[in-house]
Amino acid sequence: MGAIPAFVLDLTAAERQNGRDPEDEAPLLDAYSNAVVTAVDRVGPSVVHVDVRGASDSQREVERRGSGSGLVFTPDGLILTNSHVVSAARSIQVSFADGSSAQADLVGDDPDTDIALLRIDGHHLASAALGSSRRLRVGQLVIAIGNPYGYQHTVTAGVVSALGRSLRATTGRLIDDVIQTDAALNPGNSGGPLVDARGEVIGVNTAIIPMAQGICFATAIDTAKWVVSELLRHGRVRRAYLGVAGATAMLPRRVVRFFNLEQESGLRVESVEARGPAQLAGIEPGDVILGIGGLPVAGIDDLQKLLDESRIGKRTAVALIRRTRKLELEVTPQEMPARPKR
Repeated sequence: MGAIPAFVLDLTAAERQNGRDPEDEAPLLDAYSNAVVTAVDRVGPSVVHVDVRGASDSQREVERRGSGSGLVFTPDGLILTNSHVVSAARSIQVSFADGSSAQADLVGDDPDTDIALLRIDGHHLASAALGSSRRLRVGQLVIAIGNPYGYQHTVTAGVVSALGRSLRATTGRLIDDVIQTDAALNPGNSGGPLVDARGEVIGVNTAIIPMAQGICFATAIDTAKWVVSELLRHGRVRRAYLGVAGATAMLPRRVVRFFNLEQESGLRVESVEARGPAQLAGIEPGDVILGIGGLPVAGIDDLQKLLDESRIGKRTAVALIRRTRKLELEVTPQEMPARPKR
């Protein structure tokens, strides 16, 4: 064996002088590896591949197919996945890592949060523990498990890159409290779990930004748990609505100064649903909604956030500007009609 190069000896000496022994790196790497392996051992058996078959394309007469990932979270067969994975599904089949498979029924889905709930017949199934996304901190280790491009039970690891992000769903609504991570996700990861070092699920992987690297998103598990409770109770997520169509509009400076407003934008009403809550309350096209229930509405996203289940059937004040007047009307939001089946 030849002599050790001088630059290696110098580097090693310098590291020891700075309090870093190269041999001390091994336990750190082992701890990282052990955390990932332990989390995968706990959650991996509950991750499923979701295969979806939809109605045939009438023009090409080709059956539509899609796939994604899912997570068994109760021993009797409840499964979390993404709404967009099971969209327009005619049949859904899930398969496990051991090769077994089962037909799944769609309990319900919520496109506004991209969460869907499936059920399979089963007893004493391997199931993952759902954690809490409230305790997350930027920089902590997370692991994603899924089936990208059909490669079943693929594991990637990274960190929480940011918290409290907002992501626009396919419906146009904002999904709040989204987790951003650099754990690599690809098509097919959708619906799979994002897991912390304790082996608890803290998010449902939902989206990537095409052409970007290391920018991936997961719906927070606290949001998913709320959606699941709504789907089990009602079959869908109940939300309130006013029956208006509108867009965010900037307010002229003179209007902001004249009415001494703390906001610079509102929701301009473009149209009002006939016999809907807004029309019954006297809201007209051209009005600019500034607030509801004493809370500011700076645009369409604010209005959608405020119109939750708690406002259904309850009279509430709506502040608005109509031409040169500031008005306050009382409106009774109603339950948003169910979307037609896709």
